[in-house]
This record gives sequence, structure tokens and C-alpha cells, in this order.
Amino acid sequence: MPYRRLPNTDTSRIRAMKIALEKGKEMPPHKLAFSSKTIIKLEKTLPQFEHGIKSFRDTLSSQNRKNKEYYEVVKKARIYLTHFIRVMNMAIFRGELLAETRAFYGLSTDEGNVPLLNTESELLSWGRRIIEGEEFRIKKGGGPITNPTIAVVKVRFGNFLDAMNQHNTLSKKTLEHSGRINMLRKEADSIILQIWNEVEKTFSNYPEDVRKEMCEDYGLVYFYRKNEIEKIRASEPPDQSPQ
Repeated sequence: MPYRRLPNTDTSRIRAMKIALEKGKEMPPHKLAFSSKTIIKLEKTLPQFEHGIKSFRDTLSSQNRKNKEYYEVVKKARIYLTHFIRVMNMAIFRGELLAETRAFYGLSTDEGNVPLLNTESELLSWGRRIIEGEEFRIKKGGGPITNPTIAVVKVRFGNFLDAMNQHNTLSKKTLEHSGRINMLRKEADSIILQIWNEVEKTFSNYPEDVRKEMCEDYGLVYFYRKNEIEKIRASEPPDQSPQ
């Protein structure tokens, strides 16, 4: 007898439950190969699972679209902050600003490097330092750095903050849907296993080939092992077609 393979994808889970549900609708309870109690449970599980899968896929699709927009906003904020620091460093190099100017932004006064802005945390930390530092420097009477001005940098940084909050909210929502769908998968797997066990038990006294066909009619899936395939091929009559 070939081995039984339970569904391992959401599509195959839905297909297995739908086949069983159709059987439950078209056959009277006394002829059905699994119990009325099980079909009641199936009628509840299937729509919940389908709705959960759709909600999860919609949320995931929305997150993927929003992710592209989010990373573009992050990129812009990083570019404007980087350019601002470089312009400030070039002004120091030209002698227009003192090296001590870097201290307003929390930068080392004897280094002209741009700090790392690779992560959200780094971008968040340095963005605030640069904006607050420039605003404080201007209040102290310093001339504003231009191209870009801190006002433009602040707009880009604000866009990043808004996008980051939306991104985190959507990520949390997707995670919640993922946790729920994992629970629904366990419920679906449980009901499918129960149905398939009941069906196999109902037809257990039939010959193997008949039993397999009757079970497959209820959606059960079987696969032959390699040695079983070889035995089947060996038992088949040789090809008598003319060469």
C-alpha cells in the first residue's frame, strides 16, 4: 500500500477540506465515510481558515508594497543627512567654519568622517543630533549651513519618522496575522487528519486497490515508494509494440 501524504501547503489544505465538505453535502450521513460530528467541525474550520489565509496574504501584500516606499524614504533621509554633514565638513576644510563646529552635532572635532547611517537606529540617533545641533548652533549666532539647509533635512527626517511608525505598525499587524494563521493551520491539519483517519478506517476491509481508490475519492493523497514503483513496473507486461 502506498503511503499517505497529508497536505503541507495552505492551498492543499483548503483543497482537502473542500473535497471532504463536498462529500458531506452530497452523501447522506449514514453513507458518509466520516462522522457527522467531524463534518460539523469541518464546516466551521474551512471558512475560518480561508478567511484567515486571505487576510494574511492581503496584509503581507500590503506590507511588501509599503516596504518599497519605506526604504525609498529611508534612503532619502540618509542622503540628505549625509550631504549636510559633508557640506559642513567642506566648510571647515575651506576655513569658513571652525573644526569645533562638529561638536554641536556630537561629532569628533578632529575627524571629517560621516558617521554610519546604515541602520534605522543609527539614522534615528544621528538625525536627531544633527537637527538639534544645527538649530542650537544657529540660535548661538552661527550662520546656517545651506544646500541642504537644516529645514530641508528636517522635512526628510520627519518623513522617515512617519514612515518608520507606519512600517512598525504594519509589521506588528503582519506578525499578529502570522501567529493567527499558524494556529489556524494547526486546526486545519487536525481536522484533515481526523477525516482521513476516519475514511481509511471506514474502508479498511476492502482490497488494497479498491480501498485506495475509495479513499482518494475523499481527497486522500497517496504516493508510492521507490521500491513499490519498481515492483509495479516489473509486474507490467513487456511492451509488444512493433519496433
